[in-house]
Amino acid sequence: MDLFHNLAVGFATAAQPANLLYAFFGCLLGTLIGVLPGLGPLATIAMLLPITYALQPDAALIMLAGIYYGAQYGGSTTAIVVNLPGESSSVVTTIDGYQMAKQGRAGVALATAAIGSFFAGCVATLALAALAGPLTATALLFGPKEFFALMILGLILASVLSSGPFIEGIGMVVLGMLLSLVGTDLNSGSQRFAFGIPQLFDGLDFVPLAMGIFGFAEIVKNLEQDDKLSLVTQKITNLFPTRDDFRRMVPAMLRGTALGTLLGVLPGGGAVLSSFASYTLEKKLSRHPEQFGKGAIEGVAGPESANNAGAQTSFIPLLTLGVPSNVVMALMVGAMNIHNIHPGPEVMTKNPTLFWGLIASMWVGNLMLLILNLPLVGLWVKLLTIPYRYLFPAIMVFCSIGVYSINSGTFEVYEAAVFCVFGYVLIKLQLPAAPLLLGLVLGPAIEENFRRAMVLSRGDATALLTSPISAGLLAAAAVAILLIMLPTIRARREEALQE
Repeated sequence: MDLFHNLAVGFATAAQPANLLYAFFGCLLGTLIGVLPGLGPLATIAMLLPITYALQPDAALIMLAGIYYGAQYGGSTTAIVVNLPGESSSVVTTIDGYQMAKQGRAGVALATAAIGSFFAGCVATLALAALAGPLTATALLFGPKEFFALMILGLILASVLSSGPFIEGIGMVVLGMLLSLVGTDLNSGSQRFAFGIPQLFDGLDFVPLAMGIFGFAEIVKNLEQDDKLSLVTQKITNLFPTRDDFRRMVPAMLRGTALGTLLGVLPGGGAVLSSFASYTLEKKLSRHPEQFGKGAIEGVAGPESANNAGAQTSFIPLLTLGVPSNVVMALMVGAMNIHNIHPGPEVMTKNPTLFWGLIASMWVGNLMLLILNLPLVGLWVKLLTIPYRYLFPAIMVFCSIGVYSINSGTFEVYEAAVFCVFGYVLIKLQLPAAPLLLGLVLGPAIEENFRRAMVLSRGDATALLTSPISAGLLAAAAVAILLIMLPTIRARREEALQE
């Protein structure tokens, strides 16, 4: 009964006109961003963080969440019609989706992606609502030692499961944690690495850093690409799949939804890992694996269901434990910190209206996305004809204005420009930037919980091993490091990432 009462409270919050408007705006913008290749939800959320200063907390989170899972919908459009993924989780969809489009079945492929995403989103949101209470109750039993160990495990698993070399990933995590030390020491009040610059006394501002590395640097990289796209010239008709299509796509949707729901919870998981894992699973389970890559509808239904389920269940560890499972969730932590909301079990206990309103808005958003994607597919395809050289300078101007509006000063703009150069260098060196942001976000919490644990134990570091929970979590982190160091495991990981 408590669950139904909480959902009723959530729908009452989500149904408020302002929240409905921001949910629609987030879904619309997410779809647009998913359609335009190169501008994923990561860059978009980073660039829109300044806007959230002027919004209510529930409206800000509802809009940003809509952008995230809306991009999973929109990314499938270009993957199918143009053979160019609008978002990284839609890379797999290009394999069979574009082949279906070349066979004159683009409408069926688009409908399959939309139906699978809608079904998976609804199921994943239900899982989020069902697991929120038990996980929050468990998190309330955690102390400083347990939270410190949990965050260390989360960073290790995020580096193991995400793309890119493991050693470089760990190095970027450490760099992010070092950057989080800039500012004022909360215990002593002394300045750390601020170099006498007053603007750094409160630490590096999260918004300019995220916007520079993930927004501006991504735009500069995209300007190097060719504007020419190979659109499918056939008119998109016949959106409704046949009975045989349903017979083949429904099992793939169910498996993709289940897989995405599970993998979305894991650190380093989310939409990208879920879509790749789903395609691999469908190909191995298929009686006709030779059809994959030639227009198999299962190759569209499974990954599209998995990536949307993974996108929404990645909110579970953030909202219940306070640990972001991927870099987009790290940006959500930044948005919550802007409004003095601390992610974790306190969100549910102290802000139940916001918590359940966000969950209910996901159901509303999935319905909005279903309506937005299919009837307006022609409009989304036409947007692809806009040259990048006209689109991105305008985006950079508006984003610079947003950065300036944070404190009405130019320091944040210069800060974003510096991190833009830094992010572009990371791209050229093929170093992963996502672990850096995770380290930056979790760094202060790791330091705070470690210090509190040491104060309670009077400086005895072995106290971290006296609690069964913290000892188990640290042991799991150590095992993950040892396993990834084994040549066989490392080779299989690299092979899986290449696939």
